[in-house]
Amino acid sequence: MTTTVQGIDALKGLVGQHLGYSNWIRVDQERVNLFADATGDHQWIHVDPERAKSGPFGTTIAHGYLTLSLIPVLQAQIIQVEGVTMGVNYGCNKVRFPAPVPVGSELRMGATISSVDDFEGGVQVAMDVTLEVKDSAKPSCAAQVVFRYYA
Repeated sequence: MTTTVQGIDALKGLVGQHLGYSNWIRVDQERVNLFADATGDHQWIHVDPERAKSGPFGTTIAHGYLTLSLIPVLQAQIIQVEGVTMGVNYGCNKVRFPAPVPVGSELRMGATISSVDDFEGGVQVAMDVTLEVKDSAKPSCAAQVVFRYYA
């Protein structure tokens, strides 16, 4: 279920609140290959299923940065901010990849707003996110991402 927030002031009331989870999405080999093409990272662990069978994970895995790049699309399933002129990705304060995302697995994201700070023209929102593979004991990505919303 998506949380819809009406304006900047309403974001401040969500600090410390877990906002829920996105839907599960399948990370398939085509997505991984397209990311490899876009970034030039064609390491065999990502794009060579036959060689990856004898690798450390027994299959190809998604790039860590591919996993990170899914945050905006998954975030949109968790929270929508209305009544602002625009929102932009501002950066990350911390990113870790504790476990792989095997190709063919399903991934979802959970999010908690950790801070909302004013700046001239809007607010900066830090959000703690965790991306997890279905039935995996460890998260695949834990990050604090930062967005700016303009009034």
